[in-house]
Amino acid sequence: MEKLPQVIFMLGLFLFPFAFAGHDYGQALSKSIMFFEAQRSGYLPHNQRVSWRSHSGLQDGKASGVDLVGGYYDAGDNVKFGLPMAFTVTMMSWSIIEYGKQMASSGELGHAMEAVKWGTDYFIKAHPEPNVLYGEVGDGNTDHKCWQRPEDMTTDRHAYKIDPSNPGSDLAGETAAAMAAASIVFRRSNPAYSHELLSHAYQLFDFADKYRGKYDSSITVAQKYYRSISGYNDELLWAAAWLYQASNNQYYLDYLGRNGDAMGGTGWQMTEFSWDVKYPGVQTLVAKFLLQGKAGIHAPVFERYLEKSEYFMCSCMGRGTHNVQRTPGGLIYRQRWNNLQFATSSSFLATVYSDYLASSARDLKCASGYVAPSQLLSFAKSQVDYILGDNPRATSYMVGYGNNFPQRVHHRGSSIVSIKANPSFVSCMGGYDTWFSSKRSNTNILTGAIVGGPDAYDDFADERKNYEQTEPATYNNAPLIGVLARLGGGHGGYNQLLPVVVTAPNPVVTRQHSFTKPKITPSPASWSGPISVEQKMTHSWVANGITYYRYSTTVTNKSNKILKSLNLSISKLYGPIWGLTKSDVSVANYLLA
Repeated sequence: MEKLPQVIFMLGLFLFPFAFAGHDYGQALSKSIMFFEAQRSGYLPHNQRVSWRSHSGLQDGKASGVDLVGGYYDAGDNVKFGLPMAFTVTMMSWSIIEYGKQMASSGELGHAMEAVKWGTDYFIKAHPEPNVLYGEVGDGNTDHKCWQRPEDMTTDRHAYKIDPSNPGSDLAGETAAAMAAASIVFRRSNPAYSHELLSHAYQLFDFADKYRGKYDSSITVAQKYYRSISGYNDELLWAAAWLYQASNNQYYLDYLGRNGDAMGGTGWQMTEFSWDVKYPGVQTLVAKFLLQGKAGIHAPVFERYLEKSEYFMCSCMGRGTHNVQRTPGGLIYRQRWNNLQFATSSSFLATVYSDYLASSARDLKCASGYVAPSQLLSFAKSQVDYILGDNPRATSYMVGYGNNFPQRVHHRGSSIVSIKANPSFVSCMGGYDTWFSSKRSNTNILTGAIVGGPDAYDDFADERKNYEQTEPATYNNAPLIGVLARLGGGHGGYNQLLPVVVTAPNPVVTRQHSFTKPKITPSPASWSGPISVEQKMTHSWVANGITYYRYSTTVTNKSNKILKSLNLSISKLYGPIWGLTKSDVSVANYLLA
């Protein structure tokens, strides 16, 4: 395995930019972001680049009286699982927050932000009330009995939710984290949307914290696929950390300080960071707050968070007291089933922490001695290079990158002929008989997908039935885009501990200075279908002690038919209406009825 030379030079708190050689990280970044377009559910936009996909899941939520069209399929099946989808969006957002400048220089920032928004648009729909969140559409048990394109789905599309009687603090907490992190991404380019996301994040955190429980005890159909083994305390801390980062509200910093010990943030020594286990992510974010000098009276507690974060880093590098297993080829290894998810998530944490350390002129303290930030980055690079082909099999585990990549990916849409090329219906068992059992390469290349990867001995069987190794997942790619942007674009010449604002025109600075629990504002609504209606809050102001909100509504004809007439109605208005006196209200209600 190639060692990374000492390439980071310190000058005060600034770093000289450096681009790594060997692999084309820019190309890998482009492909890894494109993968998310292949996972889209709902009405696909006109600028859809993965042309073999088409609209799907267009009735999602209808039976429950809610619009749940959109979002992402998690892997090679056609189910929308809320917990891994939310983690995916959180990690995409964190990647952009840290390395958005590098993405912009490679022309990929817009695509990355579109990928985040595809997820957050869905989460807004899935959160129709403050204490209600839809956490799954479809059923893995019935879905796995069928091998169909998403466009042909005949499986059950039941929508499952959590509420005060059936709580899910881990699901609501992770979704709050996703919304808060994404609000930072859109703060300058779309401040109204950013405000909307943050409003949902506040509500979801309150819901998660007030009504505690594991989501898979409420949405039991998820247990076989995404059981929350770690519980919900890590997601509550994770959400609080992202809400503090997004709002600068002391309430959430205090939450991390008060609850760090009791909820395990300062106690758990972890060697796994995943859609289930968030502790290393929390510990890394809180370590950042400490290095930024924001800890205040919580400094002793935050020091313990930092110690556990460094335990994780040292374990990954093989420099700790309990080290992560490695394959003979050098890949970190936790389990046979989709092991690469751990390689990408660990690499991301190592990358950002190496930059935090370098920006604060510190080294990593491990049991075996001090480790320079450049060595931590070298570890991350070694894992990415392994994935891209520097391994004993000389196989790229990113589909479409390099000359030797998996051809028989365990993915329904990729393996079956595109509905655009052959619109003939593919049945459940017909798909298994004709497409799943075929020894041929997938009909459609699933560009950018990171598959499950090799076993503990670097062996890999490129077979469609080998779902443990050949199935991709969105949460494999999400952390990787940040690492690829960093390796391809260098550091960018700035202090990573200073506030980073994602590049966008018309800068708008929004910061909440209240140290109390934030007030929650009404959340706009939207509906997708052949005629989509999207409502956004664009402005708010206070007059005579009353807060008013201005909304804009965009109606889009997404069908292929000419729209000749359209009737719109407005309902569920509440509170005073700007510009109307008390005597005008009855007239307004009549006009709006």
